[in-house]
Amino acid sequence: MAAAGAVATWAQDITPPAASPSANATAPKVIDDLPANYAADVDAATRALLEKGRYVARLGDCVACHTGDKGKPMAGGLALETPFGKLYSTNITPDPEHGIGKYSYEQFERVMRKGVAADGHNLYPAMPYPSYAKMTTGDLKALYTYLMKGVAPVAEPNKPLGMSFPFSQRWGLAIWNWFFLDEAPFQPESGKSEAFNRGAYIVQGAGHCGACHTPRGIGFQEKAMSDQGSSGSYFLAGETVEHWRALSLRNLWTPEETAEMLKTGRNRHGTVSGNMVDVVQHSTQYMTDADLLAIGAYLKELPAGEHDLPMQVAQGPAPAIAPAGGVLAKAPAAESKVPADLYTSAGGLGYLQFCNDCHRSDGAGVKNVFPPLAGNTALTSDDPSTLLHITLTGWKSPQTQAHARVLTMPGFARLNDDEIADIANFVRKSWGRPNAKPVTASLVADMRKELAAKNIDNSKFETPRLASMLKEPNAKQLVLGARLNIDTREMLPHNVGDALNCASCHLNAGTVADGSPYIGVSAFFPSYAPRAGRVITMEDRINGCFLRSMNGKALDVNSDEMKAMVAYFDWMKRETKPGDKVEGRGVGKIDKTIVPNTENGKQIYAAQCALCHGENGEGIKNAAGKWVYPPLWGDESFNIGAGMARTYTAAAFVKRNMPIAFHDKFPLGQGGLSDQEAVDVAEYFSHMPRPDFAPKVKDWPNGKKPSDARY
Repeated sequence: MAAAGAVATWAQDITPPAASPSANATAPKVIDDLPANYAADVDAATRALLEKGRYVARLGDCVACHTGDKGKPMAGGLALETPFGKLYSTNITPDPEHGIGKYSYEQFERVMRKGVAADGHNLYPAMPYPSYAKMTTGDLKALYTYLMKGVAPVAEPNKPLGMSFPFSQRWGLAIWNWFFLDEAPFQPESGKSEAFNRGAYIVQGAGHCGACHTPRGIGFQEKAMSDQGSSGSYFLAGETVEHWRALSLRNLWTPEETAEMLKTGRNRHGTVSGNMVDVVQHSTQYMTDADLLAIGAYLKELPAGEHDLPMQVAQGPAPAIAPAGGVLAKAPAAESKVPADLYTSAGGLGYLQFCNDCHRSDGAGVKNVFPPLAGNTALTSDDPSTLLHITLTGWKSPQTQAHARVLTMPGFARLNDDEIADIANFVRKSWGRPNAKPVTASLVADMRKELAAKNIDNSKFETPRLASMLKEPNAKQLVLGARLNIDTREMLPHNVGDALNCASCHLNAGTVADGSPYIGVSAFFPSYAPRAGRVITMEDRINGCFLRSMNGKALDVNSDEMKAMVAYFDWMKRETKPGDKVEGRGVGKIDKTIVPNTENGKQIYAAQCALCHGENGEGIKNAAGKWVYPPLWGDESFNIGAGMARTYTAAAFVKRNMPIAFHDKFPLGQGGLSDQEAVDVAEYFSHMPRPDFAPKVKDWPNGKKPSDARY
């Protein structure tokens, strides 16, 4: 421990790291919304105190809870759902009428340690003053100085209480405090390292981790405020909050893995979700690596207990944050494992259609992009709340300096309760908790109602369900056709000459509106094709893709594989007749008078496309060396004869389908660029070097050659 008169490192002064600038004008920018409204003439000593107070506010994540309107930071108004009604965070700016501008330090300390406001009314413990009571006087004084002199006053009235009777009666809170409030400040544990005690101080105090991660008792109190004492085994053992499962933090990961999760919002086990997105985005990403490692060191030493569920974890890449004074050890790579019933069960086919593009058929996700499912805490928990919450309402990654591009998973409320239950049970059995109690359709229905989860997709396009193929008399053949579309390269290596599959362009096995879906396609064949200058069959059209988009060889039209692919298309024909208008068919069109700006296209590619297709268009492979997302140029990409090698065809596809995970559009969060941006980036990548197409001299023999043709 520190010598007499010294400041212990668990209560040390910390200067947070500075934010990194964005790479270019089109790249997403990380906006730090924690105010720093310091007077221009502030002296050095006061500025240092303000910076310390601002860092303490980081530790407490004040801005996330006390900001309802992003344009009015710290002015309150954010709703918190409780079992007893709705609470709203209060204005903590130095506004004298609505905020804390008239508070003395003594009054501020009382509200932080005892939950009693300046006028004497008691606060609800949703404001985690039982945790803040552990903070040092030095930290509280620094925080007070920051709130008074570093935050601009906002004249925003506080919202009225939304609690039901009798919980709306504040006099009962004094009794609650008498029973449950422990005002004792944090005491470092003798015999433990400085890092352990610093981590304990942050976790138990300003970080108030137990407010979400510690089980609640009959009085809605945290069953333990630290790991000490007779109830210490309850501390951080996990709880369900606002329909999110806050997992047990006890002995969870290595300190480095915990630090990486808090710094970037992700590690090799998964990503943050729910309220933790705000915690990472506003708070922990700005902490020093030393503090993050200290938190990890403390949590690692907490023994798993009878009150928390054992975690199942998967192996993966080593964390990015090095241990204090140490060297990173390379973690073993995750073993890819495709579930045996992926193509034979309703849940497996549902997963294949709606989840596979991001999480992959082996559940490994995409490194540095989409989270793995193997060992993911949303699946290993016996409580499926987080899994169902994410599935019904969607998810966004935190915006951090390490990962500025926010990734979005749309909500799948458009799927019915049985479909969601089937997929949930499939992923839990395959990569999470095989012995967990099954998720039922009624449980999904209850969660849907509690979350008020609504289908926000108003498209008239009806996505055919791959799972319904299992009910057809030729189910085996149809499933083979679907699989050939998804795993074309692996299943037909003699016919595919590059890194593409059919589903690279025909998204989700041809079931996405404006993603070149197969719905009704076979009804339009045989038909005249201007490029061929003759009437072609469905088989001819399929082989056109093999020769051009996949830069390979034609498939034998009498082979079982070709027959399966045609059967799959015929199954998707439904009631379509030649001449019918099919909602969402094709990829749409784009104005060919738009003049492309290649330089802007290069910047858009770097900001929005490189994440999946590589900085130099080289694509992405997994740890086993297999393609995840294909190259957009080079020898392993589509050749010059493909439609995607033409600027405006590619632009129409990009506008409606790329990038993915861009917003909440069902089912991939696809599309979102403007017409000009789509043309610019399409011009950039389509004109990059790619394989030639020798039979190009035979194209458009009767004229009608497109203006953007490359030859």
